[in-house]
Amino acid sequence: MQINARVIQDTLYLSLCGELDEHCASYVREVLDKHLSNSVCRQVILDLSELSFMDSTGIGVMIGRYKKMKERNIPIFISNPTSHIDKIFKMTAIYEIMPKIN
Repeated sequence: MQINARVIQDTLYLSLCGELDEHCASYVREVLDKHLSNSVCRQVILDLSELSFMDSTGIGVMIGRYKKMKERNIPIFISNPTSHIDKIFKMTAIYEIMPKIN
């Protein structure tokens, strides 16, 4: 799993590349939390165009990051999910708390 971060103006962009499952969940959680806590931003955009797989553990990671940012009133948006991830997010209603954007 590779995570790339960049800040443009007041937006933190995080790109996830690889598979998000129980084997790398703690690593992803740790890296995302580091970027989210060290960043002064008004919104977060998760680019999932290169995320090839996610299981229920990955969903838990996403919901946990949402809860942390909600406490700070910072919205998280999902960008470019693959068809597999898009299907999972629709079925689990994650788009209701982290909207999909183009």
